[in-house]
Amino acid sequence: MATTGEGKLTAWDRQLKNRNFLSPAGFKFTLQRAPKVDFFSQSVNIPGINLGVAVQPTYLKDIATPGDKLVYNDLEIEFFIDENLVNYLQVHDWMRALGFPEHFGESIPLDVNDQNPQQSAYSDGSLLVYNSSFVAVAKVDFSDLFPVSLTPISFSANATDINYIMATASFKYTIFNVESLVGNES
Repeated sequence: MATTGEGKLTAWDRQLKNRNFLSPAGFKFTLQRAPKVDFFSQSVNIPGINLGVAVQPTYLKDIATPGDKLVYNDLEIEFFIDENLVNYLQVHDWMRALGFPEHFGESIPLDVNDQNPQQSAYSDGSLLVYNSSFVAVAKVDFSDLFPVSLTPISFSANATDINYIMATASFKYTIFNVESLVGNES
């Protein structure tokens, strides 16, 4: 890396080496507890993060300072529903077991270990992000996912074209970590 005589980076070194834009179609999502959901996934997001702000009052003007808690937005997955509703029911049954099941056998204790991911209250998930050449450039690992909402399924006999039905599931989680899979791009 070249520097000027004063130890500052040159204009050339401040530029990105790879000038290609990230494609929205280059991803693969996996969800351990609901593997049939990720097979038909059409969109997923890397959730936003918000850092709270502490306000330091002064005589003339309040001064904003960085807070100490991060607030993570929900993870949302949009997926096509298969015609047997298998992938939809994976999320539905998971939510039902966490909520108010019809009988005790449907419930999932929150302290169950992850020996059997199909019987756990939580699940881990990961998102691989691909570049324009479909080479993985980043991996996002989500810890302790659980579903909090699932969109309704709407049917209509008035449809003139077949638009296959999709659902969106929203998940809360403990944290996510983003790992770069490419070399140093400085």
